[in-house]
Amino acid sequence: MAMGLRVSGRNARFQQWEALLGNRTKRQRRGEFLVQGVRPITMAVEHGWQIRELLYDTSAELSSWARKVLDTVQAEKIAVRPELMQELGEKADTVPELLAVATMPEDDLRRIPVGPAMLTVVFDRPTSPGNIGTLVRSADAFGASGVIITGHAADVYDPKAVRASTGSLFALPVVQMPAHQAVLSWVADVRADGIGMGIVGTDERGALAAAEYDFTRATLTLVGNETTGLSSGWRAACDQLVRIPMFGSASSLNAATAATVVLYESARQRTAAARQ
Repeated sequence: MAMGLRVSGRNARFQQWEALLGNRTKRQRRGEFLVQGVRPITMAVEHGWQIRELLYDTSAELSSWARKVLDTVQAEKIAVRPELMQELGEKADTVPELLAVATMPEDDLRRIPVGPAMLTVVFDRPTSPGNIGTLVRSADAFGASGVIITGHAADVYDPKAVRASTGSLFALPVVQMPAHQAVLSWVADVRADGIGMGIVGTDERGALAAAEYDFTRATLTLVGNETTGLSSGWRAACDQLVRIPMFGSASSLNAATAATVVLYESARQRTAAARQ
């Protein structure tokens, strides 16, 4: 492995990386974000994301995994002192051996594959980056074709969201859209191509239980803001509102948890239909 740049102090380069952790505006301006953790970095590489920089701990005996990434990925390799790596890794008791700076893909709905079995999830105005990452992880686990974040929302590329997705952010398209109108225009195009996509919202007062809705068709599943639920614009766009039956004392579910339940129900129905 060829030695590259060395960063041993809190210089301008370090401050750029630090800004990627906490400054959404600078992430967007540079079109880059920081990737922490073995699985997320591995998934980013496996799924062909552009890695611009690889940071590695100058003091560590690097693992075979880290050496392989450094040897095979086309990126600038930068040796960084352990105390600085620890700050960028954001874990008080751990010094990461490797961190990556990745390029953000375009927020383009054409990244989401279209077909008769497509299952796409919309998360409307989420305030928690952790909830975004958890929803993306569930969407990946249960076979969704993509996730769309709409409205004034937390950032998909916030480190908390990237960590919570445990690498799933790199495995399926996640697109941020400023408003619901652009998504509805995309749905209209999908329908014009002959795909009968249904729009179903999750709501604790929904007319149908989730199990009563037919998720085997192409579906856009909507999940609302953690506090206020779906916007009026999205409610008006729904073909159906579904609820998750609950039997204990809890009055509602966390938004990402509710999405996970509905995604499981979608996968259950599709698996059952495939067996027939």
